[in-house]
Amino acid sequence: MTQPSDLPGSLQEIVDDFAALTNPDRLQLLLDFSRELPALPARYAEHPELLEPVPECQSPIFLLTELDTSQAAGDRATVHLYFSAPPEAPTTRGFAGILQEGMDGLTAAEVLAVPADLPMRLSLADAVSPLRLRGMSGMLGRIQRQVREKITAAQ
Repeated sequence: MTQPSDLPGSLQEIVDDFAALTNPDRLQLLLDFSRELPALPARYAEHPELLEPVPECQSPIFLLTELDTSQAAGDRATVHLYFSAPPEAPTTRGFAGILQEGMDGLTAAEVLAVPADLPMRLSLADAVSPLRLRGMSGMLGRIQRQVREKITAAQ
């Protein structure tokens, strides 16, 4: 009998996909996520100062969260994630792609409930450096902090 996951379904699927692969295939999947990272919408691409840097990452990456309160407010509002990462930083872009695919569209409560050990659950500890995993942790921490701040500001 499997235990219920403490991850939202979208993130659990990604974790399961990584766990089912060998290290070389995990790196290929990470590269696939880097290629699938959506471009910034013009409203942010033209105003990069609105995005927050993530200094824990070895490569320059910036992110921003939006809270869509049109359907629900507070921790039930929908979260949207935006990232800017250079194409020559595929590991960093891949981590951003994982977070974007796995968390964009979740409620604020779901985003805030994502455990801090998410990067370790991707089975990449033997494939990428601890510094790179720390970068993904930095992204997750900033996303959650921004969501908390935006919930507070909207009240």
